[in-house]
Amino acid sequence: MIDMLKRLHLYYKERYPILPRLLLGVIVFGEIHFIVLLNEGVTRFHIGAAEFTGAFTVFAFLLWLRVADDFKDYETDKVLFPDRPLPSGRVRKKELMVSCVIVQVITVALNVLFMNNLPFFVILYAYGYLMSKWFFQRAKIQPSLPLALITHNPVQMIVNLYIISFTVIKYGIPAFSLTNCMALMTLYFPALIWEVSRKIKAPKDENDYTTYSKLFGYRRATRFVMILTIVDILTNFILVYRLNLISVAVLFLLVSWMTWKFIQYMKNPERFVLVDKVEIYTYLQESTMLLTIGAFLLFGKIG
Repeated sequence: MIDMLKRLHLYYKERYPILPRLLLGVIVFGEIHFIVLLNEGVTRFHIGAAEFTGAFTVFAFLLWLRVADDFKDYETDKVLFPDRPLPSGRVRKKELMVSCVIVQVITVALNVLFMNNLPFFVILYAYGYLMSKWFFQRAKIQPSLPLALITHNPVQMIVNLYIISFTVIKYGIPAFSLTNCMALMTLYFPALIWEVSRKIKAPKDENDYTTYSKLFGYRRATRFVMILTIVDILTNFILVYRLNLISVAVLFLLVSWMTWKFIQYMKNPERFVLVDKVEIYTYLQESTMLLTIGAFLLFGKIG
C-alpha cells in the first residue's frame, strides 16, 4: 500500500500536481461564476457547499482528462516520451485507474447532493468520455492535429457551460444573453491559443513530433494564433467594461504586447520559444480578469 501511494504521488507530482490544480478549479469556477453574476448586476451572493462542489468538479474532471489522456497516448508515449511516469512503469495502470475512479465517485456523489444542474454535469462527463474514446474515430482523429483540436479543445466550453448553468439556475438570471455567450468562450480561447502555440516550433527545433508549424509553416500557424488572441481579448473587453475601465486599458496593453511578440516570432522564430510568451500573456490576462472581479466586489465600478 505504501509503495502504491508513493508511485501515485510521483505520478500526480509530475502530471497533475494536486494543490495547484485544486486552486485552478477554484479560480476557473470563481471567474466564470462571478463574471456572470456581476455583469447581470447581482452583488449579493450565497456561497455554500454547492460552490465548493462546483470548484471540486472542475478539478476532478480535469484530473480524469489528464489520466485518460495518458492512457490513450500510452503506446505513443512509450516511443516519444518514455520517461513519463506511466510509460516508464513508475506507476501502474491499475493503481492510477483506481485512484481516478475514487475521485470521480466522490464527485458524482457531491453533485447529486448539492448541485442544481445535474443534466449539465452529465453532459460534461459524457463529453469527457467521448474524448477518452477519440469519439470512436481514433483512426481518423489521432493522426490529425486539426481534427484532434476541433474535437477535443471545445471541452473548456463544456466546463464553462456546467458553471454557467449552475449560476443561472441558482440566481434566476436569463440563460440566453451576451454575457453568458462571452462567458462560455472565456478561458476556451486561452486554452486553444496555448494548445496551438505549444506545437509551433522554429524549423531547427522540429523533430519526429507532429506540430502545426510542420503542417502549415511557422508563419501561418503563428498568424492563426495571433488572430485567435485578438478575438479572445474582445470577449474579455465585453465582460469587463461594465466593471472596470482600467482593466480594459490593461487588457489592451497586454494584447498589444502579445501581438508584437507574434510579429517578432514570424520574423525570427529562433528569437524565443513562442509558447513561453503565450503563457506569460495568459497568466497576466487571467490575473487581470480575477483582479477586476475582486476590485468590483470591494470598490464597485472603477472608471
